[in-house]
Amino acid sequence: MLPLAERMRPRTLDDYIGQRHLVGEGAVLRRMIESGNLSSFILWGPPGVGKTTLAKIIANRLERPFYTLSAVTSGVKDVREVIEKARQSRFFNQANPILFIDEIHRFSKSQQDSLLGAVEDGTFTLIGATTENPSFEVITPLLSRCQVYVLKPLDESDLKQLTDKALHNDSELRKRNITISEDEALYRYAGGDARKLLNILELIANAQPEGDIVIDNATVTERLQQNPMAYDKNGEMHYDIISAFIKSVRGSDPDAAIYWLARMIAGGEAPEFIARRLVILAAEDIGLANPNALLLANACFDTIHKIGWPEGRIPLAETTIYLATSPKSNSAYNAINSALAYVEKTGNQPVPLHLRNAPTALMKKLNYGKEYKYAHDFPGHFVRQQYLPDSVQGEHFWEAQNNTSEIRMAELMKKLWGE
Repeated sequence: MLPLAERMRPRTLDDYIGQRHLVGEGAVLRRMIESGNLSSFILWGPPGVGKTTLAKIIANRLERPFYTLSAVTSGVKDVREVIEKARQSRFFNQANPILFIDEIHRFSKSQQDSLLGAVEDGTFTLIGATTENPSFEVITPLLSRCQVYVLKPLDESDLKQLTDKALHNDSELRKRNITISEDEALYRYAGGDARKLLNILELIANAQPEGDIVIDNATVTERLQQNPMAYDKNGEMHYDIISAFIKSVRGSDPDAAIYWLARMIAGGEAPEFIARRLVILAAEDIGLANPNALLLANACFDTIHKIGWPEGRIPLAETTIYLATSPKSNSAYNAINSALAYVEKTGNQPVPLHLRNAPTALMKKLNYGKEYKYAHDFPGHFVRQQYLPDSVQGEHFWEAQNNTSEIRMAELMKKLWGE
C-alpha cells in the first residue's frame, strides 16, 4: 500500500493546499498555468510544502511530456539522455516538455552547465526545486534564465485543512474512528511540512491497529519519542537536536557531538545545513584560539558540495571532532558585538583626516591623507599613530582570552602599544 502522503498527493490546483500567494485566484503561477505560457522557474522552499506536487500538477494540467531527475542520483550523462529524449519527443508546434529537477541545489556546476543550452533553445521548460537559497547554489547563467518562486511553510489553517481532508477522504483513515481532541503538538511537530503531518497521522494510526483513536498532545509526543528516526527539519525536534550538537562542540565533548551529528544524518538533514553550522561554530566558539578551525570548516563546506552523500558524512565527522577537541575562544564574537553596540550608541563618528582616501586634488587640498604614516616604512612594520576617531580614543573592544594563541597576540600588542 502507498504511504498516506502519496495517497493524499493532490492531482489538481483546486486540491492543492497552501501557497495561495502563488496559486490562489489571480496569483502569478495560476495565471501562467491558465494561459499555457510557461517559462522556466525554480521553486524554493522547505521540505514538504508541495514543490514536487506543484510541478506534477502543472505538467498534468498543460498535458505536456514530463521528465524528472533527482540531483542526488543523476549525473551529467543522465542529464544529456533526458535532453535527447525531450528533443525527440517534440513535434512541430507542440509545447515544450517539462523537465523537473528535484534538489537542483545538489547539482554540480558541470551538471548545471549541461542544462543551459537546452533551457535557452526551448528544448524543455525547466522546473527546479530546492530547499537552499538558489542565489548561493545555482550558477548565475542558469539562474538568470529562471524565475524564482518562494514557497512558504504551511500555516495552521493549511495544516487543519489537510488533516480534515486526510481523515475524511483517505481510503484507509476514514475506516477508523479518529478524533483530534488537541492539535497543538501535532502541528508543532509538523512544522509547516505537509508530508511530516501525514506521516505523523499514519504513525499514530498504525500504532493502534484496532479501536477508536483519540489524538492529543500526549499521544503525539509519546509516539514520536518512540520513533528514534523521527526528525523534523522545521519543528521543535530539529532545533533541539541542532542545539544539542552546537552545545556539545562548544562544550568540547567529541562523543556527544558525533552522536548528535549521527542523529541529524540519520534523520535526513541537509549536509549543507550541518556544514554551515560548523563554519559558524569555528568562527564563534573556537575563533582565535585556533584559527585553523575556520579553514577546516570552510574546506568541509566546499567538500560537501563536491562529493555529496554518503561520503560527505566523513568530512563532517572529521570537522566535528576537530572543532570539539580544539581550544575555545569567543573573543572575536564578543569584540564585534561590543563594537556594534558602541556604534549603535554613538552613531557615525568622523574618520580622522590622515586616514582618509585622497583620490582628487580637492581632497588633498583639504588635507585628506596628510601625515599618514605607512607602517611598512618603519622598523618592525609598525609606527604609533591614531586609528580611531577622536571621540573613540581609548576604547577597547577586543580582549584576549586565556589560550596559547591569544596570549601570544596580546603580548605582541602590549609590546607595540604598551599597557
